[in-house]
Amino acid sequence: MQRVTTRNAAFQQWEALLTNRTKRHRAGEMVVQGVRPITLAVESGWTVRTWLVDADRSLSSWAHAMLDRVRTQRFAVSSELMRELGGKEDDAPELLAIVATPPDDLGRIATGDDDAAFLGVVLDRPTSPGNVGTVARSLDAFGGGGLIVAGHAADPYDPRAVRASTGSIFSVPTVRVPAGRDVLDWVSAQRAAGTALTLVGTDEHGDVELAEHDLTGPTLVLTGNETTGLSAGWREACDVMVSIPMLGSASSLNAASATTVVLYEAVRQRRARG
Repeated sequence: MQRVTTRNAAFQQWEALLTNRTKRHRAGEMVVQGVRPITLAVESGWTVRTWLVDADRSLSSWAHAMLDRVRTQRFAVSSELMRELGGKEDDAPELLAIVATPPDDLGRIATGDDDAAFLGVVLDRPTSPGNVGTVARSLDAFGGGGLIVAGHAADPYDPRAVRASTGSIFSVPTVRVPAGRDVLDWVSAQRAAGTALTLVGTDEHGDVELAEHDLTGPTLVLTGNETTGLSAGWREACDVMVSIPMLGSASSLNAASATTVVLYEAVRQRRARG
């Protein structure tokens, strides 16, 4: 096992995966930090290309289990450098994973392969990695089938997004697309194949209150940019625009919170219908 104690070329490459989205995309890989995200990545079948192991400490039974489960190349990295890569100033992680990112193929999102109605989300040009990760976590919690990040947007494989998702980004198929047209073509193909997807947009001035709209069928929830909301093109594509009643002084919720409320209401209706 090769030992890394200086900021050599390998270390600089790992560091770039944390800070530079272009290099992440080009390399097709990411650094995964944390016990739960690493565990979910492995359990969900993502490809671990490289293990980074703290060279200056004894490993826990969890770390040994991960290394035994996925046998691939390893680097023994000094605690100081592991601390820099781990995202926490006060503690060095015992284990980090360099994981291959999957292709951005909408075919990874299955809409009609079981009896449960599909529930997914499109985020239109989100700027906050935290919001992307939070939506992935909510989708995972409510049994969602896929997350689409459309347009010039925050990267779902940004470490901040992965942390906000608490690893759910590895459980929910997540696909980046350059433009809304790619999604609408995919929706048309799903409908042609027999899945009657309804596109539900969220807006504080929506035509229908959320609880009054039937969300029990196959549903794709559309949430707009944190500042400008849904684009005109997305609004036109929506089958319905729903609003969430506001009872206090706030006029709206942030993108992740609003999406979570819609997902909860969909699950509530589906459970009530039995």
